[in-house]
Amino acid sequence: MDAVAAWNALLRPDRELTPEFTAALADAMRQRKLTFGNRVHCSVLRPFFLSSRDEARIRTASEAIAAIGERVVAAAMEDERLLRALGVTEAEDRLVRIDPRYSRASTASRLDAFLLPDSLHFAEYNAESPAGPAYTQRLCELFDGLEPMAAFKRGAAVTYHRTIPPLLAALLESYREWGGRASPPTIAIVDFRGVPTWTEFELLRDAFVEAGVPTVVCDPGELTFDGGVLRAEGEGIDLVYRRVLINDIIAHPVECANLVAAYEAGAVCVANTFRCKLPHKKAFFAVLTDPAFAWLMSAAERALVDAHVPWTRLLADVKTDRHGTTSPLLELARRDRDQFVLKPNDEYGGTGVMLGWEAAGDEWEAALHRALADPPGTWVLQERIAVRREVFPQFDDAGRVTMRDMLVDLAPYLFRGRLAGYLTRLSTTGLANVTSGGGQVPAFVVEA
Repeated sequence: MDAVAAWNALLRPDRELTPEFTAALADAMRQRKLTFGNRVHCSVLRPFFLSSRDEARIRTASEAIAAIGERVVAAAMEDERLLRALGVTEAEDRLVRIDPRYSRASTASRLDAFLLPDSLHFAEYNAESPAGPAYTQRLCELFDGLEPMAAFKRGAAVTYHRTIPPLLAALLESYREWGGRASPPTIAIVDFRGVPTWTEFELLRDAFVEAGVPTVVCDPGELTFDGGVLRAEGEGIDLVYRRVLINDIIAHPVECANLVAAYEAGAVCVANTFRCKLPHKKAFFAVLTDPAFAWLMSAAERALVDAHVPWTRLLADVKTDRHGTTSPLLELARRDRDQFVLKPNDEYGGTGVMLGWEAAGDEWEAALHRALADPPGTWVLQERIAVRREVFPQFDDAGRVTMRDMLVDLAPYLFRGRLAGYLTRLSTTGLANVTSGGGQVPAFVVEA
């Protein structure tokens, strides 16, 4: 079936395409805390659709990459070459060497992907407590209750992933692996107050409490540690769902001192562990695509990486292998500018990303020059990948609906390495992320 055409045919000019309807939909999102700062998450009137066949190939590839990520963590703790290849800084090195008391580095992770009929490519691996699982489920629930969905389901089998329960299950599984015995444990969701995703923490807290797991949301500066028990709001904490980023922990050592001290003392289970930083680095894909590290993978895994992971390298004035040919890396970057993306090795939200095919020659050269002046391991060069674009009915602040051609970034969540749903983002630019102004859309699996 043509799911897009079938859905669009259900949008009535005197109902769903009116300013009154779009205003009511936006209000429903605000009531459900589906906001990023002051913006509602979704400004389009249809979901993203994928098939069960699509989901099967996403599951196979994404779960394999997550498994390799865990293997890279274990290997890097024994191999300095891997730490250097990942671009780990001195401050990060100290944190990743703290024993977390259990092996799973990434309890929650996410791969940013572009799904096309004949290809699936990952742009990067967010291995450090990615945002959005609560927003994702609640947005799916909202769309699942709309009138067009009821009519749409008469011609199709339609399902979506509930991402909150498997996230909680993964957190509790990591707690048990750590050796925790509290049943249930008390959870603290920890990040700095004022972050635009704070409403999501509240959604997760409410869902966890409803499931029978006591949970608080707090700023890392509000945590206390007496050498034996980490506390938040006076309550002893068994498990920290760490949403504060390692970058922020390093940048704010005083505010995060009690969290780090309790983690180092083994007084609390922290998920994700600090070691998740290793596959979170953009240079993780450089390790996967470098023949020097092929020993980390089986032949089948190397074939999977070749099919789904773009060629990536830490930017440096060196010679490198690219598809069987050795060349100076900078010569490749300059000669084939329209085939490359320049990215910070350790940023998020699209910060600092430059698309070579959208940059003028002098802009690209200046960006390369600035990147080379930074400490080694700060930037990566990555091959361009095919992206997906679809037309969506989008509404503006005045409620007017127009058909917009938009980039679609489908990002599968992995909870302890298992596919659990999707953060799906739209953008009218070459970058698709909510932080830099993109929007979110619910994803539904559809079969005729």
